[in-house]
Amino acid sequence: MTSIAFIGLGIMGSPMAVHLVKAGHSVTGYNRTPAKARALAEAGGRVADSIAEAARGAEVVALMLPDSPDVRGVLTGEAGVFAHAAPGTLIIDFSSIRPDVTRELAGEAARHGLRYLDAPVSGGEAGARNAALSIMVGGESDDFEAAKPIFDAVGRTVVHVGPSGAGQTVKAANQLVVAANIEALAEAVVFLRAYGVDLEAALEVLGGGLAGSAVLTQKRANMLNHSFEPGFRIELHHKDMGIVTSAAREAGVVLPLGALVAQLVAAAKAAGDGGLDHSALLRGVERLSGTS
Repeated sequence: MTSIAFIGLGIMGSPMAVHLVKAGHSVTGYNRTPAKARALAEAGGRVADSIAEAARGAEVVALMLPDSPDVRGVLTGEAGVFAHAAPGTLIIDFSSIRPDVTRELAGEAARHGLRYLDAPVSGGEAGARNAALSIMVGGESDDFEAAKPIFDAVGRTVVHVGPSGAGQTVKAANQLVVAANIEALAEAVVFLRAYGVDLEAALEVLGGGLAGSAVLTQKRANMLNHSFEPGFRIELHHKDMGIVTSAAREAGVVLPLGALVAQLVAAAKAAGDGGLDHSALLRGVERLSGTS
């Protein structure tokens, strides 16, 4: 049993924290909105009133937060994790943030005598609920091995991809591929509908061939039913595409499709779809086609 502080109990963090309780760990959770800690409490976890309270005495501090400023805010400052975690504590950041910020925070953690892994995840709400996430981990290999039981409780595919920041870099690439796939699927749906094709049958046969993908499997129902309850919000994917384009510019590489998809995601957010699931990129294609 490991004593874990889990900070950030939203769509992803809440089921992950619950899985850790079910795996036999002692989990203390904290969320700015206390109501979101209810599932953890019902599963047998403890709820803290502050970040400092959660971090004190924890062997591991796990984070699942929306963006780089949120992670920095939770870790630094007088009320943050760095100030209240015991030396040797392992910090696991499951959030998707900028690789350069991760490297900066990992260095600061080391100066406080703390260990740090960046471990962003892929799989969305379904993956979190089913403990089937893909987890790409950056950091020291010894720390990765120590954290393996935690990763195995919440994920299915867990890979150490390199030093600090590598996990976030791989996640950025993941988000590029996912956004491009969703956009292509959305365009295919609009195209098929324009010709009066049996859409459900068409997607079934596409899914059985080279066009098949996890995106098609997981997002087809959303597009068939025009139902976009968020598993992963467009506004978060917009943030991730910003990470992709910024990191690509820093590395001096050109991502033509990535740049275009980033603009389409930005357009969806600007049109008011930011709170919808990223499969709602379909709505953007419909607007452009005059079929919305």
